[in-house]
Amino acid sequence: MKFLLKALLLLFSFAISAQEEQHLKNLRMLTHGGDNAEAYFSFNGKFASFQSNNAAWGLKCDQIFNLDISKAAQDSLYKPQLISTGKGRTTCSYFLKDGKHILYASTHEASDDCPAAPEMKGKYLWAVYSSFDIYVADLKGKIKKKLTTTPGYDAEATVSPDGKKIVFTSTRSGDLELWTMDIDGKNQKQITNQLGYDGGAFFSPDGKKIVFRASRPKTEEAIKEYKELLAQGLVAPTEMEIYTCNVDGSDLKQVTQLGKANWAPFYHPSGKKIVFSSNHHSKRGYDFQLFMINADGTGLEQITFQSIFNAFPMFSPDGKQLIFSSNRNNGGTRDTNLFIADWVD
Repeated sequence: MKFLLKALLLLFSFAISAQEEQHLKNLRMLTHGGDNAEAYFSFNGKFASFQSNNAAWGLKCDQIFNLDISKAAQDSLYKPQLISTGKGRTTCSYFLKDGKHILYASTHEASDDCPAAPEMKGKYLWAVYSSFDIYVADLKGKIKKKLTTTPGYDAEATVSPDGKKIVFTSTRSGDLELWTMDIDGKNQKQITNQLGYDGGAFFSPDGKKIVFRASRPKTEEAIKEYKELLAQGLVAPTEMEIYTCNVDGSDLKQVTQLGKANWAPFYHPSGKKIVFSSNHHSKRGYDFQLFMINADGTGLEQITFQSIFNAFPMFSPDGKQLIFSSNRNNGGTRDTNLFIADWVD
């Protein structure tokens, strides 16, 4: 009887949550195990590059894969094509517009082994490995070009809608700043210059603006801590807000003023709204839901309500679907999987 009651309560809870997620219809699970994140559509919307550490695939840390979305939605045993070398640690992949190449950041030239995960030291930390560089590989995983050669962290690269520009994050000037370059790696330019972590950048649908996450330490104590951690190749991503700027870095604007961690932003197809992940509403810290806000900072709306982690949202090129990472439906494990849903405005 208790089991039946528990099952009914769980079903009722799911129904309420599903009803609340009014923008998401026809939700489908695309991966089944491990931590799967940063899934970004190909320009034709049929594939997605992403990173995974799924132990069932023999992985010890994140590697880059090319996901056939249709196959993944129909077959829980489907294993996507490995794109990265299988060595080192990788992050932040993205399709080039030709549909034949994927860029990503990797540490494999420094070592075949996975670099050590950061020691948490009493707070949640991200590692900013100086051995990350940005590469372009074909769909069989053969590296065709290395785009960055400057010492320091180079990662978090994404491609403009016209396929001609890349925005990425680099420490080459002493801080975590946004840079742009041509699709072939030439013409590298710094576009942000304020102290703090600028990263996770994406172009607007018209390619004229960039949205990104940023920390802005202001007190003497916060500035000291930020600089000390960065010198160790670390950042504490617990206080970040969403910003926008023009592609050249001008017209910098802070979109959110919510407190806590606001990150993983992506433009709505209209170019007038931004979807992002945030824990600003949470009393316990680790409860990340997707939200949407107007580009002028008004009209905040919660998008997801299920589980305690939802992040890395991206709209399909035609604006009809949203892909994202979530730890919903993970059978009580800590797995984070990829999901795709039809988007309803």
